[in-house]
Amino acid sequence: MKEWSAMALSDPRSDLHGYLKEARAALRWKLDGLGEYELRRPMTPTGTNLLGTVKHVAIMEVAYFGATFGRPFAEPMPWLEDDALSNSDLWVTADESTGWVLGLYERACHHADQTIEALPLDAVGDVRWWTTPHQTLHKILVHMVAETHRHAGQLDIVREAIDGSAGYMPGDECMPDEGAIWWSEYRAQVEAAALQAAAL
Repeated sequence: MKEWSAMALSDPRSDLHGYLKEARAALRWKLDGLGEYELRRPMTPTGTNLLGTVKHVAIMEVAYFGATFGRPFAEPMPWLEDDALSNSDLWVTADESTGWVLGLYERACHHADQTIEALPLDAVGDVRWWTTPHQTLHKILVHMVAETHRHAGQLDIVREAIDGSAGYMPGDECMPDEGAIWWSEYRAQVEAAALQAAAL
């Protein structure tokens, strides 16, 4: 398990930025070692997929840390336009390469990092799609930590459903290392408990 005390940082900005960077790394890791189909295939009835989720989070990094604070991103963001098709930010077309999506994410994160480092936490931005648009950088950082970790959690489940890979971070999986037989028995125990509860 992670030594949480080792994560203690010097100030709220560093704390929040550190957790955001950790979530970003977890998100990227879930794509490692897969082919194009596995990266893009819809794994839920609502179409949740690995690469499309990373594309979405890249766009959110640009939206929240770019235009919100008057710091426009250098590339066009058609998915943020008022006439964008619903959910066009949550899947990847055949001509949007994996390299392009991952590159977009890196550039979006770099742009966001520059905003986070340049502005004070009490700097006020304009989140035009929120009912209360005037928000501080502090609030936006909290929001993006939560959003990125939520999407990383989605990708935990999607990746496990694709090939059985599981864990929190490379080198820090936060899971018992007990082997396939133990996990099979553990799953059977969970299933038996569920059946027993349903019969009550």
